[in-house]
Amino acid sequence: MSTVTKGIAEMSPRDKARLAGVFFLLTIVTGLFAQGFISDRLVVSGDAAATANNILSHEALFRLGFAVYMIEMVCQIVTTVLLYDLLKPVNRSVSLLAAVLSLVGCGIKTLSRLFYYAPLLVLGGTHYMAAFSAEQLNTVALLFLRVNDVCAGIALVFFGFYALLKGYLVIRSTFLPRALGWLSVLGGIGWLAFLSPPFGERMFSLIAIVGIIGALANIGWLLVFGVNEQRWTEQASLARASIWR
Repeated sequence: MSTVTKGIAEMSPRDKARLAGVFFLLTIVTGLFAQGFISDRLVVSGDAAATANNILSHEALFRLGFAVYMIEMVCQIVTTVLLYDLLKPVNRSVSLLAAVLSLVGCGIKTLSRLFYYAPLLVLGGTHYMAAFSAEQLNTVALLFLRVNDVCAGIALVFFGFYALLKGYLVIRSTFLPRALGWLSVLGGIGWLAFLSPPFGERMFSLIAIVGIIGALANIGWLLVFGVNEQRWTEQASLARASIWR
């Protein structure tokens, strides 16, 4: 592990930015796959019996969804750490605060996936569930999935504040285009709609489109161009000099 950490620390800013772009892309792809191609296809809103039948009939697929959700969170944590390191020359304190908010969001979202997994325990036919009717078990399973969605929405609030601060840092940086920062700010404002979960859920389609457009723009730039190394080095030198004044 120390070798991996040392290797990342010794990477050039441009290579580190491109690595962040890779993990950022993996975060988006895994999240969309787990939600859009697994969860949304198995969970029938408001129909506990149909949802339970789908889960039991496609248990391996449902378990795959959980595994992909976990990979998504690992990728997002790595992205957060890499972007913290890239943006700290702009303002170390703000970059650290942004990273903490993102990591808290990752923790909440990871916890929410326990509720995604819980229906397998409820519907698994274990002996201690024999006291409950099939209808009751189906209802509890659907309730757990609903809690999963609500908790994931709460996590989006923290990601919204993170996106606002990240956008501010990009705007203030000299080594990344300001337009990327404004896109991040716009996406962050959208995710803050989940301060009111019902409102956030009603507006989710629009918010997600705006957020994905901004994310893809950032990913594309990081992968293709990385950062302007000369300007990054200059801003990092100025930041170090200001500490010793």
